[in-house]
Amino acid sequence: MRWYVFLAGMGLSAGLLHGCGTESPKQQAAVARLTYPQTLRGPQQDIYHGVTVADPYRWLEAVADPATRRWVDEQNALAQPYLEAIPARERIKQRLSELWNHERYDVPVKRGGRYFFLRNDGLQNQSVLYVTDSLEAAPRVVLDPNKLSTDATVALGEFVPSPDGRLLAYSISDGGTDWRIWRVRDVATTMDRPDELRFLKFRDVVWTADSKALYYSRYPQRSDGSGDDSKQMSIYRHVLGTAQAADTQIYKITDHATRYPYPHISDDGRYLVISVYDGSQSTGIYYQKLDADSLPAGDVVRLLDTFDAEYQFVAEIDDVFYVRTTAGAPNARLIAVPAASGGARQARDVLAEDKYAMIDVAIMGKRIVSEYLKDAYSVVRVADMQGKPLYDVALPGYGQAVGFDGDLDAQETFFGYTDFLTPGAVSRLDIATGKVSLFRAAKLSVDVSPYVTEQVFYRSKDGTRVPMFITHRRDLVKDGTAAMQLYGYGGFNIPQQPAFSVPVMVWLEMGGVFAVANLRGGAEYGEAWHSGGTRLNKQNVFDDFIAAAQWLIDEKYTSQPKLAIRGRSNGGLLVGAAITQRPDLFGAALPGVGVLDMLRYHTASANARQWSTDYGLSENAAEFKAQLAYSPVHNVKTGTCYPPTLVTTADRDDRVVPWHSYKFAAALQHAQGCANPVLLRVETRAGHGAGKPVWMQIDDFADQWAFLAAALHMQ
Repeated sequence: MRWYVFLAGMGLSAGLLHGCGTESPKQQAAVARLTYPQTLRGPQQDIYHGVTVADPYRWLEAVADPATRRWVDEQNALAQPYLEAIPARERIKQRLSELWNHERYDVPVKRGGRYFFLRNDGLQNQSVLYVTDSLEAAPRVVLDPNKLSTDATVALGEFVPSPDGRLLAYSISDGGTDWRIWRVRDVATTMDRPDELRFLKFRDVVWTADSKALYYSRYPQRSDGSGDDSKQMSIYRHVLGTAQAADTQIYKITDHATRYPYPHISDDGRYLVISVYDGSQSTGIYYQKLDADSLPAGDVVRLLDTFDAEYQFVAEIDDVFYVRTTAGAPNARLIAVPAASGGARQARDVLAEDKYAMIDVAIMGKRIVSEYLKDAYSVVRVADMQGKPLYDVALPGYGQAVGFDGDLDAQETFFGYTDFLTPGAVSRLDIATGKVSLFRAAKLSVDVSPYVTEQVFYRSKDGTRVPMFITHRRDLVKDGTAAMQLYGYGGFNIPQQPAFSVPVMVWLEMGGVFAVANLRGGAEYGEAWHSGGTRLNKQNVFDDFIAAAQWLIDEKYTSQPKLAIRGRSNGGLLVGAAITQRPDLFGAALPGVGVLDMLRYHTASANARQWSTDYGLSENAAEFKAQLAYSPVHNVKTGTCYPPTLVTTADRDDRVVPWHSYKFAAALQHAQGCANPVLLRVETRAGHGAGKPVWMQIDDFADQWAFLAAALHMQ
């Protein structure tokens, strides 16, 4: 099941900005003399399906080139003094620090009778991994990533305890990169064993049932010793105590260039299960029997290989595979598939498709725990192995529940709950009885009583009904004067659910209103909702977002000069498309680590090419036409007045490479037809976001919120 670290929640005193002009004389002077770095416009042109497309900033794609680095330095030299001159910035940063400084926990993982969990005592830059032998015993530190570097930019990536709980496989990310180095630690002594695995990204290693070996997917190694993510991954087997060079390649896909294999080991240790990924709705499941030494002992069997839907391995019990799938069920169902020959044709429904989207499922203690989305908030149900409903898990409100991890014989599991006004709390579920008891809760002193979250529904351009959460003061007067922040994502089958955030709490205390639109492209209403915002339908996502903004203005929650939009990654694309399509609609924009050049995104890596299931490829004539119509870099028009825009990225982002943001910022600065600032802030020693130390997050949000305070003229 899904589980996440509960990050810091936040808030600002109500009087933080009161009586303080947002543009001091120093700030006004900075605006008046804002001169953008000179950016070379090259002659590069490309021809796509007979259409010539200019790409004047192609040279910025060479992110390590000295000329690009100088340009980035010049951009930071412009942006940083501007942001630091905003009077509210230091007070915002102080309040962020005050509220971030609270104890918080993530969801425990239980293996071999031991409980492993992350805890942060407040302003620790990286959360510390603890272990305990019982819920009543005092936990002890098993790994403190704060000791791995002086600037806290070396982070714990993922951790996987062995089935017997004696060993811990864990990964390290250096400076925000997605590349991982995996090591193995003895839990009792907290000493690392000699094992080290490199060339891994995105997926965890998996233990064999006897805790003596690991299966993992890795990229090939380049001649210079680095990983080559332009090639496909393969599955390898590592025996503890041996060098990675001695690892055996177990499975490699040779008949399809874009499919990636990822391993699982069944709880009984008898099967290597291979999930084959070719996009979120194009997956397959293969398996191979294992012998008593966890070595493959037979041919690979292609159990589900039509690649016509999503197939998610859940569990194997007595030679029957339990699989969550969207095949013939856009809202997903749970099926049981016999391992015997012809098993796929003998599949039977265990949990039939529901009116709500089933986004995850696990099997523990002879119970099936399934999570559904009802208008974007969590509903968790428990059924017996025949699919008969037993009970719904009691949740504190209409929010997000994550976790529900455990072995097949587990009698307890843990889950986290949060919503916009509830800091993360972790609870224990007795699987047999359904009893819920609190395990840990974030200890944050903030008064949320003045605020309320409401859910509204509005109509998009084509008439589609779209939900949106709005959080604001209870005494909000809807007269159009409130500063509004509208957030969205809309992609990759990822739902946007309620979640507490310290920066958002700060925004609310500043007098702002916060809205999240549940756009097509996500998973809120199953695969139909997702596919309605992909490929040739991608414009629907932007239409949904623009319609949300217009609705908020029409209903007088805010007004155009007071409306800011924000999004990261695929959400950065969303913001970029919104301001290039409707620059007149917004008072400010915060596109972060965005995918902004849609014609060339897939050239960055093999991983980026897999995004084509949502974006399509410019190599396809119809998809190129759709992409060119909305690609932010290609739709910036000279002389247009764009809203105040702060583009943010990180120079070590190897997921959405930073040249997307470089090219977009350069295009906006060249085209800007009015005095509104267009700034590029590039973080160093950081990546796409995971593992970012607390001090860096606080600085980042202080810059963004201060930029909005100035742009929206907040008092």
